[in-house]
Amino acid sequence: MTKDIRRGYALNDEKEFSDESINKLIIAGEDLLYLLNRDYKIKGASTFVGNHYLLSERQRLALVRGISKEENITLRKSKEIKCDLLGEIVHIDGFNTIITLEVALSKSIVIKSMDGTIRDLAGLRGTYSVIDKTYVAIKLIKNMLEKYKISKAIFYLDAPVSNSGRLKMKILEELSFANFEVEVENINGVDKVLETKENVISSDAIILDKCKSFYNLNDKILKELNIELNVIDFSKLYI
Repeated sequence: MTKDIRRGYALNDEKEFSDESINKLIIAGEDLLYLLNRDYKIKGASTFVGNHYLLSERQRLALVRGISKEENITLRKSKEIKCDLLGEIVHIDGFNTIITLEVALSKSIVIKSMDGTIRDLAGLRGTYSVIDKTYVAIKLIKNMLEKYKISKAIFYLDAPVSNSGRLKMKILEELSFANFEVEVENINGVDKVLETKENVISSDAIILDKCKSFYNLNDKILKELNIELNVIDFSKLYI
């Protein structure tokens, strides 16, 4: 029996991500974007902006995960798949995709980044546990991929992460009757593998910068699900 857990929630989130705080974050995001577009490094620039606006660690993390220099956003947008996935094989960043859905379903803070992908503040840090939202997240992925009539989904899970084997079994169990072939690989270096693929499903910025093409699945799932999200929307900063 899995616990009812709010993935990605922190006790100070109501204060740190109130409407007033989010408005300040958007302004801080504009300043960070200005610096990144002038080739300042993200670490130094985010520290400078964070100190200027007296941001907390989670607020700074939200900035870093939401803001990228415009040339990187343009590159990612050029790789985003907008057409039908009929008959395609998709390569899924397993922990990245499932955890973000778990966070959204938990009504915890999610970020709509400048590239339009959905990110979270949960952080993996080498540990993972299956929760009640895990099953729902996998089912949502299944339903959307069946809708697109893909031929095969390959999930990639980071083998060193605790319970990656258990999550593999849960994915295979929940997708045992899916209308597409399913494969789950527990491997080292998931990022390095996905960086070489097309039809990637991930919101990891480094992967999106290097992969051949990607599909913004979680954004599509959450739009169709039509639930109220605790979202910080930085996507409007890219015009």
